[in-house]
Amino acid sequence: MERFKGGKKNKHIADVLRVTERSVDRWRRQWRERGEAGALSRGSPGRTRLNERQIARLERELERGLLAHGWAAQRWTLTGNRTLIGRLFHVSYMVEGTWRLL
Repeated sequence: MERFKGGKKNKHIADVLRVTERSVDRWRRQWRERGEAGALSRGSPGRTRLNERQIARLERELERGLLAHGWAAQRWTLTGNRTLIGRLFHVSYMVEGTWRLL
């Protein structure tokens, strides 16, 4: 939503989040029509979500840094976060779901 407020183009947002422009267009339309509440994900029915204890563990693991988890990169990416969540909790998130979680 900050990207919408900042005037970023749909293509830029889609590229950063690795999603389609169509998805970003839908999110922007919902944001315009209903504000921030309209743009929030309602989630997939029956989808496994991290509980508070798991989120606390994820925060600790992210603080340990990339090297502790086998990455040589300089900073975390949504894809890296998504991969770490899968490895730690055996839960699969889409990139935009990871963005919302974090």
